[in-house]
Amino acid sequence: MINLEEISFQLISNVGEAKSLLFQALRDAREEKFEEAEAKVSTAESSMLKAHEVHFSLIQQEASGDKVQIPLLLMHAEDQLMTTETLKNIVKEMILMNKKFSK
Repeated sequence: MINLEEISFQLISNVGEAKSLLFQALRDAREEKFEEAEAKVSTAESSMLKAHEVHFSLIQQEASGDKVQIPLLLMHAEDQLMTTETLKNIVKEMILMNKKFSK
């Protein structure tokens, strides 16, 4: 049995790190520090990958027939995961726009 509280906090921790890095990347792009911005996005993507791996362990558990009861903390963690995934895509586009308009 997987400890849902531990998984929830792993998700929140990894996603929180990614979200922070993405906002830093956005500030870097605004200041035309594009290499730094892209490095932060890359590090954020690594944190997101860790979060997705943890999340996938729940999917594997459910697929093996072991039903997962969804507590509010896990629901919050999944919400943070998905909104940060969206944020990542928006930040990547905004970096590209900043690059285009800085020329």
